[in-house]
Amino acid sequence: MGDQDHSLGRRRFLGYVLAASTLTVAAQLGEVAAPEPAEAAIPSLPEPAELLDLNDLLTDAALPTSGLITIQLNADGTASFALPRAEVGQGVTTSSAMLIAEELDLPLSQVRITLADARPELVFNQLTGGSNTTISTYTPIRTAAAVARQRLLAAAAAQLGVPVATLTTSAGVVTAANGASIGYGALAAAAASQSTVAVAVTLKPASGFGVIGTPQNRIDALDAVTGRKRFTMDLNVPGALPTMICRPPTINGTVVSVQNQAAVLAMPGITDVVTVPSGVAVRGQTFGQCIDAVRALQVTWGPGTAEGASDASVLQELQAAELPLVVPPLPLLTQAVDARFTFHFASNSALEPNCAIADVRADRAEVWGSFKSPIVAQELIAPAIGLPLGAVTVHVTQGGGSFGRKLFHDAALEAALVSKAIGKPVKLMWHRTDDFRQGRTHPMSISRVRATYSLGNVVSYEQRHTSVWTDFGHGLGEIITSSVDKLPIANTGFSDVMFGLTQQTPYEFGLTTQLLNEVDHGFNTGSMRGIYSPNVRCAQELVVDRLAAAMGQDAYRFRRNFLKDDRAKAVLDKVAQVGAWGRTMAPGTAQGIALHPEYHGFVAVLAEIDCTPATVGRQVPDAYTGPRVTKVVCAVDVGLAVNPRGLEAQMMGGIMDGIAVALTSSLHLQNGAFLEGSWDNYFYTRQWNVPPDLEVVVMPPTTGVPGGAGELAVAGAMAAVACAYGRATGTMPTSFPINHTEPLGFTPLPTSPPIPQSPTDGLTRAY
Repeated sequence: MGDQDHSLGRRRFLGYVLAASTLTVAAQLGEVAAPEPAEAAIPSLPEPAELLDLNDLLTDAALPTSGLITIQLNADGTASFALPRAEVGQGVTTSSAMLIAEELDLPLSQVRITLADARPELVFNQLTGGSNTTISTYTPIRTAAAVARQRLLAAAAAQLGVPVATLTTSAGVVTAANGASIGYGALAAAAASQSTVAVAVTLKPASGFGVIGTPQNRIDALDAVTGRKRFTMDLNVPGALPTMICRPPTINGTVVSVQNQAAVLAMPGITDVVTVPSGVAVRGQTFGQCIDAVRALQVTWGPGTAEGASDASVLQELQAAELPLVVPPLPLLTQAVDARFTFHFASNSALEPNCAIADVRADRAEVWGSFKSPIVAQELIAPAIGLPLGAVTVHVTQGGGSFGRKLFHDAALEAALVSKAIGKPVKLMWHRTDDFRQGRTHPMSISRVRATYSLGNVVSYEQRHTSVWTDFGHGLGEIITSSVDKLPIANTGFSDVMFGLTQQTPYEFGLTTQLLNEVDHGFNTGSMRGIYSPNVRCAQELVVDRLAAAMGQDAYRFRRNFLKDDRAKAVLDKVAQVGAWGRTMAPGTAQGIALHPEYHGFVAVLAEIDCTPATVGRQVPDAYTGPRVTKVVCAVDVGLAVNPRGLEAQMMGGIMDGIAVALTSSLHLQNGAFLEGSWDNYFYTRQWNVPPDLEVVVMPPTTGVPGGAGELAVAGAMAAVACAYGRATGTMPTSFPINHTEPLGFTPLPTSPPIPQSPTDGLTRAY
């Protein structure tokens, strides 16, 4: 850490004081002097993601417009920053505020973070994904704040008549050696400039940090727990009434005709009924009235894009599309571990229902929603409603979860189309059932793995991942196209590039290849948390366990012996130590251990599972129980954790996701429709399946700069739980989640009407 961090602290960065009535500053692209290239640290042939990963690509794409991100000092001594990213619960508003507070020497409580509207001039610098926000904004935000501090010092020196070098800053106040002081608010106007001025600054070294790297509470925590945090559906846009859509019984079915439109329009509170591409929209005084209207509609539907499809038919399609392995087993020279894995569809629904507000007029439009790619939303909504790009304003609101879901703007496009059709503002919300049956999913996939070994070494590792097509039409495709000359992968499609930029093997396994093939565009898919990583890593770590057993080695020691990176070894050692790897376990229980590298970060997870009949057979009303993860230890190294407390929370959430996709959470496809209709059916990790013993260890800084954190724990936790299950039962699991092939634990809701009646017995379902 020391050398890298000191070099960052010594470098001079160029920023700007922008022409404005109060101090407004920005950072310039790059540095005054480019850093020396790092030496390669991996002696074996590197995989594409080790040369350039998705995070590198996103950071490079954001740099050209980093100077357009500005911080403003206000007369009340606060600093304002419109973050060009989405806050969906991951805590980026807090970490961004910490960067400003650090370089500006301002209390965290005096930093005001809002979310920027869509700004087309930012080009690729307003996309939230790939755990990239803190990485790509770390230096630009700090540079802008440092420029502001330098200008404030200059203004104070002029007013106090003393040299700048004799002044200090602390807690939003400039103080002279003689004790005289001036608050930032009183200097904001004087520090401003009538013209844009270039300013070179030096950023604080890590030794001077007082905010970065310290555990901080979320700046929005109080508003969140008191109900004051405002999400899309909390906004009061004049005239915007509740709106819902009657959707088809199968995936992407189409409206042929509506038999009773007039009758539904006459129902209490209903103001409008109109057909849109995704179904029949109803607008009313309340959402309850909209639900009644949707259920009353009589619609003739045309076929969808996955008519008749089932889990079995998709599996057959995937198996037929599997790419061949190259390295044959050589019985006289090597032995092989050969395995196949199936990963079923998973829902990409967020806790907040898919929703948006739209007000489309003849000459302009406004749209409100939680957008992770607002520029793309603006670019696609404008032509859909027949307006020029500049006439459409896209407001970014706080989001209640995402996990990749809010990279897409499906609800916003629908809201805009409905508003245009009826000439009135709408507040559109999807029903929970809409989210699960017509929303975005994590694609079903299979993985074929073959590893050969001889004389104590792994000679080759091949993995062929075959998946239902993943939709990258949310801005990442454009970034890939614009950066094609930098890619370490040539002549491939978007999905292949994404796979290559995100998947890497942390082990020295000789000749290593991981390839992707995708088929079937008939499903609504998305970049769910980790994209390919949870499934690919789970398959690999299970095979690693098999290799260790076949070669007569302990699973932890085997991994450690073959790891490429010392940072990976450190997190693996930490969970083995803290989790007491190898301790005696009762029959039917076991430990599992796994490691996952991604976006310049490393995570190791140790999980303990209870698969005894008494636990598996637990009874909880309207719930699936099954095996229970009883303990998890997670060690994470992201280089530099800006907010260790926020990082710990990210790991906890990722662990719950990993447990869910390993054991309980999936969508069952039957006759072109998913059977799950709500969270009640989906069996995400609930309180009765949360490990009672959970510990997250945030490793000390190792690189001096942040790495990706948002998705790390999902893949690591899924793999560790799967490995623990295999050791507890004596059988390696090959189909995920493990409960998918068991009898359904729920009665599927009907597909017509498409949404259920609103419940009246909610209190009886509270535990």
